[in-house]
Parts: sequence; structure tokens; C-alpha cells
Amino acid sequence: MTAPERLVVIGGDAAGMAAASQARRHKGPDELAITAFERGHFASYSACGIPYWVGGEVAGPDALIARTPEEHRARDIDLRLRTEVTEIDLDRSRVRTRDLADGGREAWTGFDKLVVATGARPLRPPLPGIDAPGVFGVQTLDDGQVLLNGLKGAPGRRAVVIGAGYIGVEMAEALIHRGFEVTVLEQSAQPMSTLDPDMGALVRTAMCGMGIEVVTGARVTEVLTDEAEGRARAVVTEDATYPADVVVLGLGVRPETALAEAAGLPLGASGGLRTDLALRVSGREDVWAGGDCVEVRDLITGEHRHIALGTHANKHGQVIGANVAGGYATFPGVVGTAVSKVCDLEIARTGLLERQARAAGLRFVTVTIESTSRAGYYPGARPMHVKMLAEQRTGRLLGVQIVGREGAGKRVDVAAVALTAGMTVEQMTALDLGYAPPFSPVWDPVLVAARKADAAVRAATGPRRG
Repeated sequence: MTAPERLVVIGGDAAGMAAASQARRHKGPDELAITAFERGHFASYSACGIPYWVGGEVAGPDALIARTPEEHRARDIDLRLRTEVTEIDLDRSRVRTRDLADGGREAWTGFDKLVVATGARPLRPPLPGIDAPGVFGVQTLDDGQVLLNGLKGAPGRRAVVIGAGYIGVEMAEALIHRGFEVTVLEQSAQPMSTLDPDMGALVRTAMCGMGIEVVTGARVTEVLTDEAEGRARAVVTEDATYPADVVVLGLGVRPETALAEAAGLPLGASGGLRTDLALRVSGREDVWAGGDCVEVRDLITGEHRHIALGTHANKHGQVIGANVAGGYATFPGVVGTAVSKVCDLEIARTGLLERQARAAGLRFVTVTIESTSRAGYYPGARPMHVKMLAEQRTGRLLGVQIVGREGAGKRVDVAAVALTAGMTVEQMTALDLGYAPPFSPVWDPVLVAARKADAAVRAATGPRRG
């Protein structure tokens, strides 16, 4: 009897376990032996739900787990928690592991096929005091539990969040729900640098209205600690000092690729692994990679970017699993769609920002409109702002940003589909979207923006000739 092929998966969250599960659907244990290593206490969980668990809106951590270790093992996937891969030996097709729950015992495991799904790591700048007790990063369920324990043991109710990206604003909301006084420090001119500054200003106004102090243009230089316990007590910027009983880092993430780089696997400009459309690592026939540790192709510019989102990671895993099992699937790329919220303010974007369009050498027009989530006369109608970028010469849609209240955020999906299809703003104006007063004005806000963008394109290019 022929021995089964050996698949090793490094990383037990979205991409890794989706790959393992999909591979198992295609091949049974007599054809493919699957071993997955995860250094944390949890696998197959929703990291995106951590801020809502911390804020008390979602029970956890069990509520955030999509599939338990026991469920994976019942499908003959050998999932080993608290086991860290410390080395990839490509020449001998094996990985070295360290058992974190058994005194650091080390072992080698061979593979015929390897999946790298090591995720991303939170940015933690090398500042004095940044590693002090009371300073928390938030990336895994383990991090969320440590933060919750820290909030319970905090000596006071003052929290400082460093960074105002997605994690920063979501953690600011969570801390407000926990009864903390929250200050957010952001180095850029406005919060949410994933938006253009004019849209970020809308987010700032809303955050301040919720009782969150937002300080922009604030470059953090140090975390002060108390002499007795060495615990964080304040955050220092170039201009001021902000008392803090808890400090939360929301500075974004970078691909966790040190292990892959040490093995000689190729990285892109962002530090993420470079793969082909089948998510096979460039130059290797036996190694695939997916999730937050890889770069993805931007369908608008054709360039490769690092975008850490669970939606991508799950899709990567499905593609990898099919390919590992001998099938063929591809991941063509992304348009950069993301949605978030802070309290009742919904924030969404897809496609390019102005600075990204300029960096890509594109000439474009921009428009911003204000509309409502429902017909203006219908109870509960709330204002929303929609900003749209279109290529000047062709009218091709380049990007959309939306900031508003209930019913605003998911409207970005219409724009995401239009971007993926390569539609022009003129074509968008004819989209047959659903209408009824409880759901939308007769002209949906995205289509109002498309009409205005089409007019701007026409004004910039002159009359069109048939």
C-alpha cells in the first residue's frame, strides 16, 4: 500500500485551516495526511470579532471560533495547538517545531507539500516603554484575553489608543463600552488613513461627538512607566503627555514572514510572500501561501499589495486546499474593499484613494455627495457621504469611500462589484438597484455619486463624439 502524501500547514487560523479542510474534502486520510501547527491556544477563529468581544457586544472567545480543534481532528486533520514552527528546511522537506506546552520539546516533521499561513504581526515601534505591562497589542484571541484581563486589573479608567486605523477606532469603541475615558493618538492629519483626509475628517467629528478625544498630528515618542511596578502610566508625544492606565496599539500590521524569509522564500516590497494565481510560492512547486502573510494583486493597478483581511484569507485557503489536493483554482486579486464602524458610524472603502491613484500615475476626477440612507421623508433616514474617484479620460471607476450611519457601510459592495467588472461611472448610473422608501432614496447614494462623477468626467474631457 502506498503511503499517503504529507501536507504540513503552518498557522491554524483562517487561511491555514481553510486550506486543510478543503484539501480533506478532496482527499481522504489514506491519500493525504494533514498536520497543522498553531502556536496559540485557538484555531479557526474570527480575529475581526475581537474588538466586539473586548467591548462586551459579543460573548467570547467561544463565540468567535468557527470550528473547534476537536471538529478538525474528527476529520483526520492532526491539529497541534501550542506548537510553534521555528524552522523550515526546504532542502530536506521538513519543519522544526517547539512544543510550547511541553517544556519546549523540539521535533522535526517531514512534508511533501507545505502551506505557509503565518498571518501578520501588530506593529510595535521600538519606543521606550512600549513593552511595559499595561501596553497591549490586539491580533489573536490570546491577545484579546490578555487585554480583557488587563482592563479588569487596570488601576484607573483612562485609556490611550495609539493609531486610528481600523483596529484603533474599533478598540476605541470597545473601551468606551467598557467605561474608559479614551484618547486616540494618530500621527496623520486625520483618523482612518485608509480614507482620504476629507472623509477621515468626518470620522473624527463623529468620534469626538461620541466622547472620544482624537489627537491628530501626534507622533508618539515614549510610554512612561511608574517606578513601583514598571507599568504604563502615560503616553508622550512631541507636544504633550497623556495619562494612561491602559495603552492599546492600533498601528496596523505587517506580514509575519520571518520564518519564510529565513528559509529563502521570496518576499515582495511589502514583506509579504509572493505567489502566483494558484497561490503557489514563486519558484516552488511544493509550497503554497495564503492569508495575511502574502501580497495580493490589485485588480485596478495590477500592482501587488499587502491587505490583511479575513475575507481574503478564507478565499486563499479554499484555493490552496483545492490545488494541494491536485485540482486547480485561482485567486485573481482584490479591489481593496473594507468596512468598519465606530459606535453607530459606518466607514467603508473600496478601490483607490487619491494618493494611491496619483502614485499609480492615473489622471482622475473626484466628487463627493451627501445623501440619505432611506427616502428623506421615511422615518430613520440618516445622512451619508459618498466620495467617488473616476479615471479622467475613460470614466472608469477607480474608488469609492462611504461614511454614514445605519445602512451606509454595506453600500460599498455595489462599488466593489463595479470595480471588479471594470465598469465606468456612466455604466453605473444605469444599474438596476433595489428601491423602496425604507431602504433607499429613489436614486441610491452610490448612483447619485456615479451621476456626478460622470458629469465631472464629461466636463474634464469635453463633448463625446459618437
